[in-house]
Amino acid sequence: MLNPMRQRGVTLIELVVAVVIMGVMMAMAAPSFGTWITGTRIRSTAESMLAGLQYARSEATTRNTQVRFQLTTSLDATCALSTSSANWLVDVVTTDANDSVETRCNATPSDTVAPTILQVRAAAETGSGIVVAAGSSQIIFNGLGRQVPIAPATAAANVSIDITPATTRGTCVASGGKVTCLRIVINPGGLVRMCNPAAASSDPQAC
Repeated sequence: MLNPMRQRGVTLIELVVAVVIMGVMMAMAAPSFGTWITGTRIRSTAESMLAGLQYARSEATTRNTQVRFQLTTSLDATCALSTSSANWLVDVVTTDANDSVETRCNATPSDTVAPTILQVRAAAETGSGIVVAAGSSQIIFNGLGRQVPIAPATAAANVSIDITPATTRGTCVASGGKVTCLRIVINPGGLVRMCNPAAASSDPQAC
Protein backbone atom coordinates (compact mmCIF):
# COMPACT_ATOMS: atom_id res chain seq x y z
CA MET A 1 0.00 0.00 0.00
CA LEU A 2 1.40 3.38 -1.02
CA ASN A 3 1.92 5.98 1.68
CA PRO A 4 0.40 9.41 0.91
CA MET A 5 2.94 12.22 0.34
CA ARG A 6 3.60 14.16 3.49
CA GLN A 7 3.16 17.94 3.17
CA ARG A 8 5.69 19.98 5.10
CA GLY A 9 4.85 23.58 6.07
CA VAL A 10 6.99 26.43 7.37
CA THR A 11 8.09 26.03 10.95
CA LEU A 12 7.84 28.83 13.48
CA ILE A 13 11.62 29.15 13.63
CA GLU A 14 11.87 29.53 9.84
CA LEU A 15 9.15 32.18 9.90
CA VAL A 16 10.92 34.15 12.63
CA VAL A 17 14.21 33.99 10.73
CA ALA A 18 12.52 35.23 7.55
CA VAL A 19 10.89 38.15 9.42
CA VAL A 20 14.22 39.13 11.00
CA ILE A 21 16.00 39.07 7.63
CA MET A 22 13.26 41.22 6.08
CA GLY A 23 13.49 43.65 8.99
CA VAL A 24 17.26 44.00 8.60
CA MET A 25 16.92 44.56 4.84
CA MET A 26 14.23 47.21 5.34
CA ALA A 27 16.34 48.98 7.98
CA MET A 28 19.27 49.08 5.58
CA ALA A 29 17.11 50.39 2.73
CA ALA A 30 15.25 53.04 4.79
CA PRO A 31 17.95 55.78 4.59
CA SER A 32 18.31 55.37 0.82
CA PHE A 33 14.55 55.43 0.38
CA GLY A 34 14.31 58.58 2.51
CA THR A 35 17.01 60.26 0.41
CA TRP A 36 15.17 59.28 -2.77
CA ILE A 37 11.89 60.74 -1.47
CA THR A 38 13.58 64.01 -0.49
CA GLY A 39 15.35 64.24 -3.85
CA THR A 40 12.07 63.65 -5.65
CA ARG A 41 10.38 66.44 -3.70
CA ILE A 42 13.24 68.82 -4.44
CA ARG A 43 13.02 68.08 -8.16
CA SER A 44 9.23 68.42 -8.15
CA THR A 45 9.49 71.81 -6.42
CA ALA A 46 12.22 73.01 -8.78
CA GLU A 47 10.34 71.84 -11.87
CA SER A 48 7.17 73.55 -10.63
CA MET A 49 8.98 76.87 -10.21
CA LEU A 50 10.78 76.45 -13.53
CA ALA A 51 7.43 75.92 -15.25
CA GLY A 52 5.97 78.98 -13.50
CA LEU A 53 8.86 81.20 -14.54
CA GLN A 54 8.77 79.98 -18.13
CA TYR A 55 5.01 80.53 -18.21
CA ALA A 56 5.44 84.09 -16.90
CA ARG A 57 8.05 84.86 -19.55
CA SER A 58 5.92 83.34 -22.29
CA GLU A 59 2.87 85.36 -21.23
CA ALA A 60 4.96 88.55 -21.13
CA THR A 61 6.10 88.11 -24.73
CA THR A 62 2.67 86.97 -25.92
CA ARG A 63 0.88 89.90 -24.29
CA ASN A 64 3.74 92.33 -24.94
CA THR A 65 3.50 93.57 -21.37
CA GLN A 66 5.15 93.00 -18.00
CA VAL A 67 4.26 89.75 -16.26
CA ARG A 68 5.47 88.85 -12.79
CA PHE A 69 6.39 85.59 -11.02
CA GLN A 70 6.09 85.90 -7.24
CA LEU A 71 6.84 83.72 -4.22
CA THR A 72 4.33 84.15 -1.39
CA THR A 73 3.97 82.92 2.18
CA SER A 74 0.59 81.38 1.33
CA LEU A 75 -2.12 81.53 -1.30
CA ASP A 76 -4.90 82.90 0.88
CA ALA A 77 -6.01 86.31 2.12
CA THR A 78 -3.05 86.53 4.54
CA CYS A 79 -0.31 86.12 1.92
CA ALA A 80 2.80 88.27 1.70
CA LEU A 81 5.84 88.22 -0.56
CA SER A 82 8.55 85.80 0.54
CA THR A 83 12.02 84.65 -0.48
CA SER A 84 11.70 81.35 1.40
CA SER A 85 8.42 79.86 0.20
CA ALA A 86 7.52 77.34 -2.47
CA ASN A 87 4.08 78.89 -3.04
CA TRP A 88 4.04 80.91 -6.24
CA LEU A 89 1.75 82.81 -8.56
CA VAL A 90 1.98 84.63 -11.88
CA ASP A 91 0.17 87.91 -12.50
CA VAL A 92 0.14 90.80 -14.96
CA VAL A 93 1.82 94.00 -13.79
CA THR A 94 -0.52 96.99 -14.01
CA THR A 95 -0.52 100.64 -12.98
CA ASP A 96 -3.65 100.05 -10.94
CA ALA A 97 -3.46 101.00 -7.26
CA ASN A 98 -4.62 97.46 -6.46
CA ASP A 99 -1.80 95.86 -8.42
CA SER A 100 -0.22 94.12 -5.41
CA VAL A 101 -1.22 90.52 -4.71
CA GLU A 102 -0.37 90.76 -1.02
CA THR A 103 -3.37 89.72 1.12
CA ARG A 104 -5.18 88.87 -2.13
CA CYS A 105 -3.53 85.69 -3.36
CA ASN A 106 -6.90 83.94 -3.18
CA ALA A 107 -8.42 86.30 -5.76
CA THR A 108 -10.15 84.60 -8.68
CA PRO A 109 -7.76 84.40 -11.66
CA SER A 110 -8.70 87.08 -14.18
CA ASP A 111 -7.21 88.86 -17.19
CA THR A 112 -9.08 92.07 -16.43
CA VAL A 113 -9.66 92.39 -12.68
CA ALA A 114 -6.75 93.36 -10.39
CA PRO A 115 -4.55 91.77 -9.20
CA THR A 116 -4.81 90.00 -12.58
CA ILE A 117 -3.62 86.61 -11.40
CA LEU A 118 -2.96 84.16 -14.24
CA GLN A 119 -1.75 81.04 -12.45
CA VAL A 120 -1.03 79.80 -8.92
CA ARG A 121 0.69 76.78 -7.42
CA ALA A 122 0.71 75.69 -3.77
CA ALA A 123 3.84 74.41 -2.04
CA ALA A 124 1.84 71.48 -0.68
CA GLU A 125 1.52 70.07 -4.19
CA THR A 126 5.19 69.10 -4.27
CA GLY A 127 5.57 67.85 -0.69
CA SER A 128 7.02 68.99 2.62
CA GLY A 129 10.53 69.07 4.07
CA ILE A 130 11.87 71.40 1.37
CA VAL A 131 13.67 74.72 1.94
CA VAL A 132 13.58 77.54 -0.62
CA ALA A 133 16.09 80.40 -0.64
CA ALA A 134 15.52 82.95 -3.39
CA GLY A 135 17.54 86.02 -4.27
CA SER A 136 14.29 87.90 -4.84
CA SER A 137 10.63 87.34 -3.98
CA GLN A 138 9.60 88.35 -7.50
CA ILE A 139 10.84 88.24 -11.07
CA ILE A 140 9.31 90.53 -13.69
CA PHE A 141 9.59 89.88 -17.42
CA ASN A 142 8.91 92.53 -20.08
CA GLY A 143 7.42 92.16 -23.56
CA LEU A 144 10.82 91.08 -24.92
CA GLY A 145 11.11 88.33 -22.31
CA ARG A 146 13.90 90.13 -20.48
CA GLN A 147 14.13 90.74 -16.74
CA VAL A 148 12.90 94.08 -15.44
CA PRO A 149 15.00 95.53 -12.58
CA ILE A 150 13.09 95.83 -9.31
CA ALA A 151 13.57 99.06 -7.37
CA PRO A 152 15.87 100.21 -5.94
CA ALA A 153 18.00 98.28 -8.45
CA THR A 154 18.58 100.10 -11.72
CA ALA A 155 19.76 97.09 -13.71
CA ALA A 156 18.68 93.45 -13.83
CA ALA A 157 21.05 90.81 -12.49
CA ASN A 158 21.20 87.05 -12.14
CA VAL A 159 18.64 85.79 -9.62
CA SER A 160 19.04 82.36 -8.04
CA ILE A 161 16.49 80.19 -6.27
CA ASP A 162 18.02 77.34 -4.27
CA ILE A 163 15.90 74.31 -3.37
CA THR A 164 17.38 72.17 -0.59
CA PRO A 165 16.14 69.73 2.07
CA ALA A 166 15.20 70.69 5.62
CA THR A 167 18.00 69.84 8.06
CA THR A 168 16.07 66.80 9.28
CA ARG A 169 15.69 65.44 5.74
CA GLY A 170 19.31 65.26 4.64
CA THR A 171 22.27 67.23 3.32
CA CYS A 172 23.12 68.39 -0.19
CA VAL A 173 25.84 66.57 -2.13
CA ALA A 174 27.75 69.87 -2.38
CA SER A 175 27.97 69.88 1.44
CA GLY A 176 29.04 66.27 1.72
CA GLY A 177 25.58 64.71 1.89
CA LYS A 178 23.63 62.44 -0.43
CA VAL A 179 20.71 64.62 -1.53
CA THR A 180 20.82 66.14 -5.01
CA CYS A 181 19.90 69.78 -4.49
CA LEU A 182 18.89 72.08 -7.33
CA ARG A 183 19.08 75.74 -8.27
CA ILE A 184 17.07 77.85 -10.70
CA VAL A 185 18.90 80.78 -12.29
CA ILE A 186 17.25 83.65 -14.16
CA ASN A 187 19.69 85.86 -16.06
CA PRO A 188 19.12 89.51 -17.06
CA GLY A 189 18.13 88.42 -20.56
CA GLY A 190 15.29 86.41 -19.08
CA LEU A 191 16.76 82.95 -19.71
CA VAL A 192 15.55 80.51 -17.05
CA ARG A 193 17.43 77.30 -16.34
CA MET A 194 17.64 74.64 -13.65
CA CYS A 195 21.08 73.43 -12.59
CA ASN A 196 22.91 71.27 -10.06
CA PRO A 197 25.28 73.22 -7.74
CA ALA A 198 27.28 70.03 -7.08
CA ALA A 199 27.91 69.18 -10.75
CA ALA A 200 31.39 69.60 -12.19
CA SER A 201 31.96 72.69 -14.35
CA SER A 202 32.25 70.47 -17.42
CA ASP A 203 28.80 68.98 -16.78
CA PRO A 204 25.95 70.54 -18.80
CA GLN A 205 23.87 70.56 -15.58
CA ALA A 206 26.46 72.62 -13.69
CA CYS A 207 25.54 76.04 -12.35
